[in-house]
Amino acid sequence: MTALFPVSDGILLSAGVAGAVYTVTVAAVALTAALARDTRRRRDAREALKVLLRRRAGGR
Repeated sequence: MTALFPVSDGILLSAGVAGAVYTVTVAAVALTAALARDTRRRRDAREALKVLLRRRAGGR
C-alpha cells in the first residue's frame, strides 16, 4: 500500500461532501423559487438558479 491511497481517499471524500452541499443548495433555491409567496423573492431565487446551473462554454 502506498502513501497515495489515504490522499485519494481524502480527495474523494472532499469531492463527495462538496457535491452534496451543492445539491442541497440547488434544491433549497429551487424550492424557494417555486414556493415563495413574495414575487421578488421568487425572482431572486430564479436568478440564483441561473447562476448555479449555468453551463460552461466548453461543457457537455
